[in-house]
Amino acid sequence: MLYILPALAIYTVFMAYPLLDSVRLSFFGTTGNQPGTNQNNFVGFDNFIRLFTDSNYSSQFLGAFLHTWYFFFINMAVQNTLGLYFATILMNKGLRGASAYRTIIFIPATIAVLVTGYLWKLILNPQWGAVNIILDHVGLSQFAYPWLGDGRFALTAVSLVSSWQWVGMPTMMFLAGLQNIPDDLLEAGQIVGATSWQQFWHIKLPMLRPVIGIVTVLTFVANFNAFDVVYAMEDANGAPLYATDLIGTLFYRLGIAGQAPVGIPNPGVGAAVATVTFIMLAAGVALVLRLTQSERSST
Repeated sequence: MLYILPALAIYTVFMAYPLLDSVRLSFFGTTGNQPGTNQNNFVGFDNFIRLFTDSNYSSQFLGAFLHTWYFFFINMAVQNTLGLYFATILMNKGLRGASAYRTIIFIPATIAVLVTGYLWKLILNPQWGAVNIILDHVGLSQFAYPWLGDGRFALTAVSLVSSWQWVGMPTMMFLAGLQNIPDDLLEAGQIVGATSWQQFWHIKLPMLRPVIGIVTVLTFVANFNAFDVVYAMEDANGAPLYATDLIGTLFYRLGIAGQAPVGIPNPGVGAAVATVTFIMLAAGVALVLRLTQSERSST
């Protein structure tokens, strides 16, 4: 208990207490329709009702909610799939310079998200960005779009930038999981004539299920709290026309910065957004952990 106490105290002060206080704040606010500075009135579930029914909030919350799920699925499909592929390649004992490849893959994760966002904002610039210049030089100018200015592509572009930056994290985790697979199992597969794909599908992938569960949980939590990459590339309004608006940016506008048409922060409604997000995260994490544990027990 003495060893655990310092970490528990830090967690309580900086994590548990702010979380619980945010939940408490979601039940307080002004009694009128216009938010103000007085947030000491107990209003019950009015902030949640306003979030889901008031046209000033409900449409943007639904859009941010759907965009966040899309952002999560892109990261799961691109970031974690590439992470598993890179880890499998790096496990090849005949690969030269494996340590250098690991460093190159992990370097983007060490860069500040704001720096990464501003860098890719320059790269994707429609007039003098590197992406469109390359497309023009290889004869694909018809695919040179204003990536961050077109609502059809903006959220996908931001999601891919996030996947590029964080692909090193699942790569390292999958690599550690692959290194813990007993060589006896792989040798047994070789003896019975299993191909590399069959070994991966029937031996490596089942053994990686706990790691896949952890990677899924971390990706889920990180994506539903994403804010800085959108802020750096599309500002807090989720431009263009809220096409890249996530729950994190919506919470910032409602609870801290204030958004149109009122233009005044409403901490109560902002806390309601945070509380709904926390409930979704808790339910999602519990579901993934339950599925992972049931798969481990069945195997």
